[in-house]
Formats: sequence, C-alpha cells, structure tokens
Amino acid sequence: MEFGIMFFSSQAGSAGEGRYRLLLEAAALADRCGFCAVWTPERHFHDFGGLFPSPAVVSAALAMVTKRLQIRAGSLISPLHDDVRIAEEWSVVDNLSGGRAAISFGSGWNVDDFTFFPDRYPRRQAVMYEQIETVRRLWRGDVLVRENTYGKPVEIALHPRPVQRELPVWITSSGNAQTFVSAGVHRANVLTHLIGQDIPALAGKIAGYRAALAEHHGVGPPGKVSLMLHSFLGTDVAAVKARVREPFREYLRSAISLEQLAAAGGGAISGGHRVEAHDIPPDTLEELLNLTFERYFDHNSLMGTPASCQPLIARLEEIGVDEIACLIDFIDDPGAVLESLTHLDTLRAACMPSQVEARRARQAFLEDFE
Repeated sequence: MEFGIMFFSSQAGSAGEGRYRLLLEAAALADRCGFCAVWTPERHFHDFGGLFPSPAVVSAALAMVTKRLQIRAGSLISPLHDDVRIAEEWSVVDNLSGGRAAISFGSGWNVDDFTFFPDRYPRRQAVMYEQIETVRRLWRGDVLVRENTYGKPVEIALHPRPVQRELPVWITSSGNAQTFVSAGVHRANVLTHLIGQDIPALAGKIAGYRAALAEHHGVGPPGKVSLMLHSFLGTDVAAVKARVREPFREYLRSAISLEQLAAAGGGAISGGHRVEAHDIPPDTLEELLNLTFERYFDHNSLMGTPASCQPLIARLEEIGVDEIACLIDFIDDPGAVLESLTHLDTLRAACMPSQVEARRARQAFLEDFE
C-alpha cells in the first residue's frame, strides 16, 4: 500500500503566509519520508476547502518545496475551466516539478460553483470527459484549431511542452458505480472515499472498474485506486480520540453547511444526490455530528495508532485499493498534524512489504479476463 497526503480544510490559521504553513511544511516532510503524492482540492466561495480555489497555483508552490512527491489535483473541477488553460497551467506545474504533475478530474456537484460556466452544469459529466481527452491530446503534442474573435482559425499547441509524455489522470468518484466503470473505459485511475459507501460496496465498484479496464484495454497496467481517509495518528487510541473529536465535528459541520447551500441553490449535493433544502434543528445536528464522528473513528478513517489502523489497511488491500490519500488538515494545529505525520510514516513503512502481494493479486484478477 502506498500513502500520500491530502488537504481539504476549512479556512483557518493566521493571515498571509501562515494559512499555508501546514501545506508547505507537511509536503516537505512527506517528501523526505517517502510518501508518494500530495493532493490539493478545488473549492470556491465557502470556508470548507476555501484555501484552495486554484490547485494549479498551489501545486506550483508545492513544486518548489518538494523533490519526489507526485503533485496532484484532487480534484480539479474541469467544467469550471477552459480545457486549453488546464493543459497550459499543468504543463507549467510539470516543468516546475521536473515531471511530477497529475490531475484527478471531477465534474463538480455544487451548482453555485458554476457561476463560471452556468450552462455546463446539466451536462457536467460529459463536459469533463470531453475535456480530459482534449487535455491529453494537447499534452501529447497534438495541435487543435479554434476560432479567434473574427472567426479566423487559430492553431493551438501547448507551451511550454510538458516533461512527461503522458499526463497521469485520475477520475474522482463520490461512489457512483458507473463512474468507476467510466474511469476504466477512459483508462484513468480512480480517486474515491468512504463517504456514502462502505468497504463491501467499494469492493464491488473496484471490481467493476478493473473489469472495464480489462475489457476495453486488455491486460496491462491494472489502474490505480486511491482512497481518501481522514488521518490522525498518535501513540494511544483513547488520547487520539479525545484530541480529534471536536475538530472533526467542526470539520463535518462546515461540510454540512456547504451541502445546505448547494441544496438551496437548486443543485445536487455531493455524490450527485438531490435533496430539498431545509434547516437541521440544532439538537438533531449535534446528534448527527456525534454519530458521524463515531462511525468515522471506528470504521472509515486512519484515526488511532499505527497498530490499530493496520487491520483496515489490510482489508483495503484485499479489495484492491492501491494507495491511501491521508487527509490530514482537519485539525487547526500545524504542530500536532506534523507530529501525526511521523506516525503515519510508521504505518506507511509497516505496510510496504505487502505491496508485492497486492500486485500479484491484481495481476491474477486481470488474467481472468484473458
């Protein structure tokens, strides 16, 4: 199992450079320790994830403080952008990083974000897949033709040329089984989470993903499944639980606030579901936060100690998860998060020997389709 780090916090910290202190210091530490990647999201107009309106800009900064980590958008909401600009910006990141750029594309769900391109919201999934192919073509060196203001054809080629011949691509899924299949059809990796899906359900979706890969592309690289898990480790499970309870509940509260605004705007909430906008009574909200925290802590996160979390990692390897995207910044305490990262590195090192067996299992799975 591989481990990367992921960011998605509410806005916190001091103004100016202090707000990005944890991002830069944690990425530098993860780079030294041997983590595989750093993920940054795209969010707009809200505290939840509000530090990250532009993953390309943040990734350019990360390229300057790391040497080995793959630098990934997780996720880039591509329908909010011009696809040529996506290719240009990430080619710059690829050059600055010496060939370490990667993108997980997302179609978006919050209708309020689509103030950039309001007409794209109803067909955002189709737009995303079209954009992926355009970005890939430009990345490989193809020339596109567009029209200028006066209807004249303009040849579009990518400058600067990227370092990597192929752009590593993920597709973000909130749990829709068809998205896993589509990722296989488009020969992309998958980024997902355990919000709204449990491990048995995820196992079935991963099997569908790899079956689609084998059907459409034959036996070859089995694709990579990256799973986001909220992560905070220490040396004592009870002490960790006491430390993370209130910060995680407040993190969830911020997320619920964003969902409510999305519903009020008339669009879907995360996962593509549609619900009627409504206020949650305060006592009901507190109960919901408590129940959700307990579920995450016990089953759906890396919160505890390296030893207490190893059984979950083993189970995830069994179902075909290749790497964990450790979301580390839900606690507004850079020192504590950096200390936790050292314990995550202990867990990462303990899980390294199992990579060989995981690769063998995936290869055996693909051979069934020969």
